[in-house]
Amino acid sequence: MTTTMDFTNIATLQAHYRDGTLTPADLVRQLDARIAAANRPEIWISRMGDDAMDRQLAMLDAAWQQHGPAIFDTLPLFGIPFAVKDNIDVAGIPTTAACPAFAYVPDEDAHAVRKLLDAGALLLGKTNLDQFATGLVGTRSPHGAVRNALNPEYVSGGSSAGSAVAVALGMASFTLGTDTAGSGRVPAGFNGIVGLKPTRGLVSTRGVVPACRSLDCVSIFARSVDDAWQVLRCIAGHDPQDPFSRQVAMGGAQPEGKRGYRIAVPDRLEFFGDGAAEAAFDAALLAWATMPGAQIVRIPFQPFADAARLLYAGPWVAERRAAIGELFERDPEALDPTVRGIVAQADGYSAVDAFEGQYRLAALRRQAEASLRDIDFLLVPTAPTMPTIAEVQAEPVLRNSELGYYTNFVNFFDMAALAIPAGYRPDGLPAGVTIVGRAGSDHLLALAGAAFNAPFADARAAAASLAANPLPFSEPTVMLAVVGAHLEGQPLNWQLLERGARKLRSTRTSPDYRLYALAGTTPPKPGLARVDRDGAAIEVETWELPLRLFGSFVAAIPAPLGIGSVRLEDGSTVKGFICEGAALAGARDITHFGGWRAYLRDGQST
Repeated sequence: MTTTMDFTNIATLQAHYRDGTLTPADLVRQLDARIAAANRPEIWISRMGDDAMDRQLAMLDAAWQQHGPAIFDTLPLFGIPFAVKDNIDVAGIPTTAACPAFAYVPDEDAHAVRKLLDAGALLLGKTNLDQFATGLVGTRSPHGAVRNALNPEYVSGGSSAGSAVAVALGMASFTLGTDTAGSGRVPAGFNGIVGLKPTRGLVSTRGVVPACRSLDCVSIFARSVDDAWQVLRCIAGHDPQDPFSRQVAMGGAQPEGKRGYRIAVPDRLEFFGDGAAEAAFDAALLAWATMPGAQIVRIPFQPFADAARLLYAGPWVAERRAAIGELFERDPEALDPTVRGIVAQADGYSAVDAFEGQYRLAALRRQAEASLRDIDFLLVPTAPTMPTIAEVQAEPVLRNSELGYYTNFVNFFDMAALAIPAGYRPDGLPAGVTIVGRAGSDHLLALAGAAFNAPFADARAAAASLAANPLPFSEPTVMLAVVGAHLEGQPLNWQLLERGARKLRSTRTSPDYRLYALAGTTPPKPGLARVDRDGAAIEVETWELPLRLFGSFVAAIPAPLGIGSVRLEDGSTVKGFICEGAALAGARDITHFGGWRAYLRDGQST
């Protein structure tokens, strides 16, 4: 049985697979028809051939026949259609980077592609881009300018142009792009979708044609933050074969309302005369400011803007020359004229210039870090203006330069970023904002972005799902038992969440503890004490906390509480809350309630 699908989210497709109203083969037929009806050949550079597609479908069908709906436990992206930017390798399919003279056929999939296929995702093909990922406009390709999904007179944004438009037009559930200077964010903003740019090194770039290898990231386009996060969970992780991959220590995150977000905004905003873009950002900023507990802080933006200019007006253009290799010398006419002009600037820089550029960047980064101290994330327009294709063709370098004003600094400063829809401009074009956080803030940004997008989708439920599904730890951790105000949903739980702690399970202590309601504590707290006799098992939760942040958590615990060792009902011993004996004298014994929650619910007023 088939159904006509609106490819809005992964959960929708999975629900149809589960109830038998859709199969991957049905989906491919519908997608082929949708792609043909759209008549947008500039989106694609190559599509999977019939034989390759049949092999994918046969593997998925065999997996379903063996496991049925339980397949999602082992293949979390079973049958979810995706495409990749054509500077990302797919075994047996030419990688061109939108330059036919550069084309080669790889023997292996890019690391990220292989992980997606291993998760059951369904590869449709490879998408168009600004040649060699050099541009933010989507017009620098021999395959034609990729037109905007909502208004074809406007640019799609680049360089991941085809990847963004394919998602916006419902040709795929998600796509992979790359991001060096904003290529995973600007196209998202211009086409009304989500663009997730992870912390540099969180996703392997092995099998990706580099633009600036020291800065490049694999990015994700999707229709929702939740979908993008699900994809990131499948492809993130250290790759020892990629010298630029790293084990990223994740920062803390918290759902909306636990503690208001502390949001930085540039002290001076630039829109290059685009009043509609300015009005859209003003409206978005107001929406952020009205989120529960939000604090808006204006910070100096000059260090960020100065760093942004370094990317193309500094020695880093030589890294783009290195990526292209000998093709530039052998056949310069094979390059797009604008790309060729940018890369040719490398001849004007020396090794001394490269070092001086690094010194200048280090100074700017230190200034930026100082301004972001005690800030959760920076909020900026995804792009300051949105030009037409004709405007870009008239002034290709100037218009492109304007689009990088709020994006170019991000990878320089080793930050994560999430571009999200923000409604529409007064002229009806899509508006987007980007939230930018320090390295390892990926989960925090996802939760904040999902909360902001609540008016545009069922994102509050997605935020709850996101909170419960962080990336796996890649660093030493400590297990902690909590018994009172730090329990999930209790007033001090945010102190765990902001340090990246994750709940493992609800359990009980061994049956030799007593629990007391302490007097004069704000918020109210219990005291847990181990006893030699007449004890009971007390409800606790175990949480996993990064070891590097355990000390700061302990330092914030006020007397008479402290951290010691707590024995659990399974016989194991973990770190946990204990109480000074002197504080228990005269405290109310609440052991018979079995736990703090039961006492708050049934016994606090008795």
